Amino acid sequence: MSKIGLFFGSDEGNTETVAQRIVARMGEDRVDLHDIADVTQLEIENYQQLIFGIPTWDFGQIQSDWEEFWEDVQEIDFSGKTVALFGLGDQFGYGDYFLDAMGMLHDVIVERGARIVGLWSTEGYEFEASKAEIEGEGKFVGLGIDEDQQEELTSDRLNRWCRQVAEEFGLEGGADSVAELDD
Repeated sequence: MSKIGLFFGSDEGNTETVAQRIVARMGEDRVDLHDIADVTQLEIENYQQLIFGIPTWDFGQIQSDWEEFWEDVQEIDFSGKTVALFGLGDQFGYGDYFLDAMGMLHDVIVERGARIVGLWSTEGYEFEASKAEIEGEGKFVGLGIDEDQQEELTSDRLNRWCRQVAEEFGLEGGADSVAELDD
């Protein structure tokens, strides 16, 4: 069984913590965790199944480590790769830019051939605009996490999304192989 590569960028630690929580649910035997600040294109190219975690900063900006890696991402051929995305944002403080970085990353990797899984409902979120929202479908391009305004919903959202992604990745045991945690 090939492993899933989970790549994240994090300045204050929230995205890293969420990434670790995903690994805890899906299993260290299935997921390799990587900080985007410490990787090369080749490390991403070695995986057929990927999870990318990216927070949105300030007024719709990309997190600094992802920003430094952005040109590299634009050069990777994602053909034949399946990718799930999760993003962090603050829907109250930055409701006009909620999860924008996840939407921008989505657009780049889809243009480079990625197949996206892990779409997530916009229900239960309050925001003005988001580049991560799929227009007219009531969905985000990946899981939206708001540790500032809805921290109490994160565990349940992670449990449900990890089960969904396990099914969509076609992992052995599917959703039943994902640990349900209350962290």
